[in-house]
Amino acid sequence: MDSPTPRSAARILCLDASHRLLLMRWQDPFDGSWLWEPPGGGMEPGETPLAAARRELTEETGLDPAAVLNESILVDRDLYWNGKRHTGTEHFFLARYTEDEPPLARTGLLPAEKASLDRHIWIARPNLHALEDPVEPPQLLTLLATLAPAGPWRDRTRDGRATP
Repeated sequence: MDSPTPRSAARILCLDASHRLLLMRWQDPFDGSWLWEPPGGGMEPGETPLAAARRELTEETGLDPAAVLNESILVDRDLYWNGKRHTGTEHFFLARYTEDEPPLARTGLLPAEKASLDRHIWIARPNLHALEDPVEPPQLLTLLATLAPAGPWRDRTRDGRATP
């Protein structure tokens, strides 16, 4: 049995003007598997969760870090990546952008990140289920419904109407 590597992290749920969510497609360098995940990453020693979220957003996307709101939701994660089991609490923040699909810049990525990051998408809720690769974290829709309750990400009934 492998021992988990503790890791605190911060992630950002970025929504554009049309309420599309930004997801990054990463390839695990160990086994070649793929996953979609919001931008974010590990916190550095002494760094606050909000500072980590803003730094990671800048590094991975080049998007304006000032758009990251102060409120976060804590999520316990347990994920295998690069041959290791990573566990820990991640802070999920929301960022809203006033334009549709703001362009990204990958200028802050480390060499290993550049090699692992395939592409990104701005995706609407109805299209989320069509992604062929897993989306992390599993409770992504609940996080979005909590952080952005007025948008299209809140829970819906079978006929598509928003639940109260």
